[in-house]
Amino acid sequence: MILLNANYILRFLLKDNLVMYEISKECIRNNNCIIPNEVLAEIVFVLLKVYKVERDDISHSLISFLNYDNIILNDKNNIIKSLEIFTAKNLDFVDCILCAKSEQYKIKTFDKKLNKCIGNI
Repeated sequence: MILLNANYILRFLLKDNLVMYEISKECIRNNNCIIPNEVLAEIVFVLLKVYKVERDDISHSLISFLNYDNIILNDKNNIIKSLEIFTAKNLDFVDCILCAKSEQYKIKTFDKKLNKCIGNI
């Protein structure tokens, strides 16, 4: 089992360094890979803020990537739902995760946009 960090996945997704892309592609396609939620949040942040990728493109790319059979993610269904929320609402990705989890947990926040997403307003 391999745990991937953000820059490894970014090289795979962006293909901006062909040598690193090929190395990451070989690893990702041939191994079971774990992606912590913290790493996923960093990927979303970097794609949005550094690479200026549109929310919709980020969501579609990551959902496709996360649906590989060998990608292991804690709470995959909620993470995919959070990526869908990320496209639809102007929330930070971590708040999208909380919004996705609001069907299972009672979320307490002072954040107005998050409260609206979880139906507290």
